[in-house]
Amino acid sequence: MLGYGGKRLTAARLAWLPLGVLILPTAALAQTAPPPAPDTEVVVIGSTPIPGAGVDRDKAPVETEVLTGRDLTRDGEPNLLRTLGQQSGPVNLESAAGNPYQPTLFYHGFEASPLQGTPQGLAVYVDGVRFNTAFGDTVNWDLIPSLAIDRLTIEGSNPLFGLNALGGALNTELKTGFTYRGGEADLSGGSFGQMQGDLQYGVKAGDYALYAAASALHQDGWRDLQSSDIQTFYADLGWRHDRAEAHLAVRFANSDLNGPGASPVELLAADPAGQFTAPNNIKNRTFGLSGRASYRISDTTSIQGVAYYTYFKQLVVNGNAPNDLPCNDGSGLLCDDSGYSTTVGGQTIPAFLGASPFAYSELDDQTTETGSYGASGQIVDTHRLFGLASHAVAGFSVDGATTNFGAISYIGGLTTDTRVFIGPGVVIDEPGDNQPVSVRVDDAYYGLFASDALDLTPTLSVTLSGRFNDAEIDLHDRLGGDLSGDHSYSRFNPALGAAWRTTPWLTVYGGYAEANRAPTPAELSCASPADSCSLANFFVGDPNLKQVVAHTFEGGVRGRFTPFSGARLSYDLSLYRTDLDNDIIFVNSVTLGRAYFTNVGKTRRQGADANVTLTAGRWSTYVAYAHTEATYRTGFVESGGSNPGADANGNLTINSGDRLPGVPADQVKLGVDWQVTGKLTIGAVGIGQSGQYLFGDEANLTPKLPGFFVLNLNAAYQLTSRLQLFVRVENATDRTYYTYGTFSPTSSIYLAQAPTASNPRSYSPAAPVGAYGGVRFRF
Repeated sequence: MLGYGGKRLTAARLAWLPLGVLILPTAALAQTAPPPAPDTEVVVIGSTPIPGAGVDRDKAPVETEVLTGRDLTRDGEPNLLRTLGQQSGPVNLESAAGNPYQPTLFYHGFEASPLQGTPQGLAVYVDGVRFNTAFGDTVNWDLIPSLAIDRLTIEGSNPLFGLNALGGALNTELKTGFTYRGGEADLSGGSFGQMQGDLQYGVKAGDYALYAAASALHQDGWRDLQSSDIQTFYADLGWRHDRAEAHLAVRFANSDLNGPGASPVELLAADPAGQFTAPNNIKNRTFGLSGRASYRISDTTSIQGVAYYTYFKQLVVNGNAPNDLPCNDGSGLLCDDSGYSTTVGGQTIPAFLGASPFAYSELDDQTTETGSYGASGQIVDTHRLFGLASHAVAGFSVDGATTNFGAISYIGGLTTDTRVFIGPGVVIDEPGDNQPVSVRVDDAYYGLFASDALDLTPTLSVTLSGRFNDAEIDLHDRLGGDLSGDHSYSRFNPALGAAWRTTPWLTVYGGYAEANRAPTPAELSCASPADSCSLANFFVGDPNLKQVVAHTFEGGVRGRFTPFSGARLSYDLSLYRTDLDNDIIFVNSVTLGRAYFTNVGKTRRQGADANVTLTAGRWSTYVAYAHTEATYRTGFVESGGSNPGADANGNLTINSGDRLPGVPADQVKLGVDWQVTGKLTIGAVGIGQSGQYLFGDEANLTPKLPGFFVLNLNAAYQLTSRLQLFVRVENATDRTYYTYGTFSPTSSIYLAQAPTASNPRSYSPAAPVGAYGGVRFRF
């Protein structure tokens, strides 16, 4: 709970914080101004993932938030994740991997993460193409070209966005030569060896338009064995004539990311840059080709369509604490929990590095290669229905993919000082526990959807929508094991809501929606205690799982108006509750470092969001607050892993009402920009976050990860009409804080910097104070 002056700030009090913070400056600036005037601007958002089905935001019965490309460059070089973390109230970022470009994004307690083992609860689209990967529904944020983003819409649960939209959807629209003209080149750099270059250009000639954007980034990092290299390229060729428009786009991205992950707290106390075990490297590469078109049949009817192909390859190398250690029977062999360790052909593995358990480590390698393809189409009709204004949409989607997944583990040595795996190592082949994997996965997903926003009166709109989802997942074990299996899931998800524009500056909205997600191939292959897998997902079985179903009620108020001449104020206040049936989580196995996916019954996410934005003259400011309660509603028992709060049997008992790990109850974000002169603008952003339970402490038995408040500063100076200098200072007060916490087998690894360490609590530290600057040239 956030506190002030020794008093507890309850959620009810904090919900009014954004309004209260802005009352004084608004009143001072207004003085004797006339009554508020309505803001007549119409903000259009997509009612489906396919571009072209736009609807007035004031008619949407769900919470929505819109960020533009200008928001992404507000404080320097374009960065989608930084913008979401600083400006979107309900969003918080956690870094389990320890790399700033691989965070898990939480929205209303639902996750979108690049890491396998994360229950994905958000749908992500880029120009109408589903961005969640086919194999694990993961979201690789490093592969989205931030520079090319024209607009991003975040909205609450809407079944029209298909699978995974349990907590909502992020719908990204990229720039085209019709929406962006001219050129821009950015060159920036700063702390931790960061260097970045960005180049974009857009041109229109007659009916044709071309847009291209390229970016390259390198960062050494602030921790041991932490670095990032990312390159992205995007180009769009467009044609527009009379009633028709078409686009052909190509996208390429490549990344090489090293993340040290979470480190034991006693190691961080001795060496704040220290990492636990290594290497921890992820290499991503993707190529995408997509086409989209629209045709206006009449003034009231239009059709839109999208088709795509995406190639994705990921290589993961992960160093871990070993499960295979010298036997204590004098045999001179290695053993695991079930007996003697074996390699290919069932041969036992000798204790080749001696009897010390600290001499060994495990290296887990995995390769994922996916070809995804699909098409979707819709018809939009705005004919009046029964004499009432109507915005109807009906469409379909077909998505398919073939994935080849391979994985293998090695037992090898360990460096004393940095705890890096020493190879080449011996292959571990232990049937039923840890063995090489080679599997092909064929996915097919089908969707039919329809929606109608009907204006019952000029100020009251009712929206009825629904979508049928069908998922077919087939696994084929290439090594003759028991991974093979066929799975099928289907469901119809309805939604009903209304929006009432009570006055020109106040809209009241509310509704109910359902959504579902099918278990992913990654989850289906690791779905029982006997078939546990490592965080690198080495699969050994194919049990079935139930699909997850979300039931969401939400409501709120929003509006915008001109409180006085030269000013504009917008506000949103929303409440929501989402109950999930058959939620899937990654729970601990009795085997060290391994876990499995299982349905745990019911979970709930509920809360309140409030935000206010005010622009007045040379000033612009915003305040956003989010309160989130994410709880288990069904009890269960799991292995405690390295959690010191486990019972005598090594188990954790989770009860109804226990909080989900990783979800802070309270967040507040404050931002201000001041145009000091016609050339100089300065700004500041403050982010406050309450504590959260550690991952691995689903029973809430140990202290929370500490909360924090961090301050970021920025400035920009316009040298000429074409040339701008910008600077940014992150964590200006150099606060030590952490964004992720879990438990590590500290006693299994010798820590040279902290040889007596025994505390299993492990944190992922955020970056210390860092300064960055750059130059932007427009042409």
